[in-house]
Amino acid sequence: MIRKIASAATLIASAWAWTPAVAWHHEGHRDFWDAGWGWGHMFVGAIGMILFWAIVISLVVFLVRRLGGGRNTTASEQERPTALDILKERYAKGEIDRDEYEQRRRDLER
Repeated sequence: MIRKIASAATLIASAWAWTPAVAWHHEGHRDFWDAGWGWGHMFVGAIGMILFWAIVISLVVFLVRRLGGGRNTTASEQERPTALDILKERYAKGEIDRDEYEQRRRDLER
């Protein structure tokens, strides 16, 4: 699916990029020097090319994220253990005795 979208986007971009050049050539102009643009066409073309690729790359990233499905969660994004979970873990490890466990559990459940 993503390859089809990328292929279509490339085809559209290629057609769009060549249209002004073909039209200019058919009007009988050889280059931008004849039209009085001088060096300006290089700067306008460079800015246009940067904007064009920024839009294409942004569109591809957007589509990949949108169509890519669910995200993978990292350890920091997963659910954090509650205080009661930590208390149970400490009791299981033997760090606290039964009386201390019961007292703290009652305190946490209030």
